[in-house]
Amino acid sequence: MPRGDKDAYTDKQKRKAAHIEQGYEDRGMPEKEAEARAWATVNKDSGGGNKSGSGRGKPDTHDASSRGGRAHASGSAEQRSAAARKGWDTRRKNAAKR
Repeated sequence: MPRGDKDAYTDKQKRKAAHIEQGYEDRGMPEKEAEARAWATVNKDSGGGNKSGSGRGKPDTHDASSRGGRAHASGSAEQRSAAARKGWDTRRKNAAKR
């Protein structure tokens, strides 16, 4: 099978890659780069091609999407530190009420 051949992938994996690719393109990424990243994401989630059939696939891990919302720490170091102090104070007050 030549490199880049997608025959070993299930229809679900192909749909997933197309959807991810479209999202990258909507954000202004070149088409070839978007396609490469989309297939890399599918490969990370499912371990590569999972042609359908009993015992021929591996379950999806969703590793690539597990970082959702944590790609960049929001705010400066001072803001994160202040938020941590505020949370600690709240937890301490709530524990004292019990």
